[in-house]
Amino acid sequence: MKLADNKATLSFSNGAPSVDMPVYQGSVGPDVIDIRKLYAQTGMFTYDPGFLSTASCQSAITYIDGDKGELLYRGYPIEQLAVNCDFMETCHLLLYGNLPNAAGKAEFTKRVSNHTMVNEQMQFFLRGFRRDAHPMAIMTGLVGALSAFYHDSIDINNPEHREVSAIRLIAKMPTLVAMAYKYSAGQPYMYPKNNLSYAGNFMHMMFATPCEEYKVNPVIERALDRIFILHADHEQNASTSTVRLCGSSGTNPFAAIAAGVACLWGPAHGGANEACLNMLEDIQRMGGVSKVGEFMNQVKDKNSNVKLMGFGHRVYKNYDPRAKLMQETCKEVLVALGLENDPLFKLAMALEKIALEDDYFVQRKLYPNVDFYSGIVQRAIGIPVSLFTAIFALARTVGWIAQLNEMIGDPEYKIGRPRQLFTGSEKRDVLPIAQR
Repeated sequence: MKLADNKATLSFSNGAPSVDMPVYQGSVGPDVIDIRKLYAQTGMFTYDPGFLSTASCQSAITYIDGDKGELLYRGYPIEQLAVNCDFMETCHLLLYGNLPNAAGKAEFTKRVSNHTMVNEQMQFFLRGFRRDAHPMAIMTGLVGALSAFYHDSIDINNPEHREVSAIRLIAKMPTLVAMAYKYSAGQPYMYPKNNLSYAGNFMHMMFATPCEEYKVNPVIERALDRIFILHADHEQNASTSTVRLCGSSGTNPFAAIAAGVACLWGPAHGGANEACLNMLEDIQRMGGVSKVGEFMNQVKDKNSNVKLMGFGHRVYKNYDPRAKLMQETCKEVLVALGLENDPLFKLAMALEKIALEDDYFVQRKLYPNVDFYSGIVQRAIGIPVSLFTAIFALARTVGWIAQLNEMIGDPEYKIGRPRQLFTGSEKRDVLPIAQR
């Protein structure tokens, strides 16, 4: 971050003196006006619901250009990473700022593999949940409970503790998600197999049983790995901001990540792919492809309350680059599993065609986003809809950790404390109960 050549001047129409504020430049993206001294100089706050025009931090991890439809991890385009790297390389990149060489990748992968098991007591903790509990309810509890089992890495201000907890979280999240699934399905838990890849190990823990050998399908393995890469980080979104805000209080890393899991659960955030597939299944029940036009007309009707899930994005005003990659992966998986004629995929294609051609959607830049296809891929693989968001949390964990570590290492970081525009009652006196 460097000081720009120009400065911003805030002037007032009531005759109050104007205020000069410094302007800073990042390496790419919009300049920012530094308003940190605004209250001290003017006695006023800024008002920005949803923080849509506010940079809450400086970060060197992920950059999004919504107008171009560009997503960069540490400067590398997501399209190149998804094609040329696997998830372990992407994790190394996000955590340490560089892509590893072969030796570095092997060493990092081994460190992660050494932490894939979870304390056996976690099985008993799981038994306290109902079998039909939503997996995200379970995951919020399990991730938060890790701090009760791993006391030796809960000091967020200790770099060694943060490093150990980072590796533990990345390693154990697939195990926890698989355990949540097996518990709800009434099947025995499967222990990790460290000779498998990260995605392959997750598939084994999800779908293997003790009674027969399970063989990992390489096409599905690669598809899952790509899903993990595409969801690994996404700048200062709601859950990432939650992790940063939670971590700014000095709480332990496991608690901060659990807060991110809880935030991700929302249907406007990580739950969007679950909501998208539910929408497709609703249209299928209505009559399938033949009812797409009728459904889209309902979406356009302001009085219908029907929403088009999986299209549009708060940041992207162009085609989500992750969606293009996910569409390719979707086709590969459906072909590999003999599901080319999958009715939901045909339905998705019909929806996409209308959204890309109809003026209503084109003018509003409602392009398909990554959630639109990832739900179809996961359904084809055999992952239940209720587990989609938990897998999103699994993938996003490394991004959350990278952002948390960056914040702790920032000398300018302070505990988060947003201000408000108060619109309640002015000061008043409490009357005795008989006079109220």
